[in-house]
Amino acid sequence: MWSHLVSDHTLDELHDFAVLLGMPGRAFDRDHYDVPETVHARAVSLGAEAVSSRELLRRLVDAGLRSRKRHLPR
Repeated sequence: MWSHLVSDHTLDELHDFAVLLGMPGRAFDRDHYDVPETVHARAVSLGAEAVSSRELLRRLVDAGLRSRKRHLPR
């Protein structure tokens, strides 16, 4: 099982928190980090909030950090 780690402020905040968790750079995907279940409890203990996917998306959009996947023309 996986979670998404995002920031509702800045990408710098997100990257700093990911470093604190020991997340590798390859776990970053456009606007979030993919966080394995084994790291979830530690992230929450360090201040991350567990929210619904709807709330996560709302916070990303409100912060101007939402990055959609771009599809290449065929």
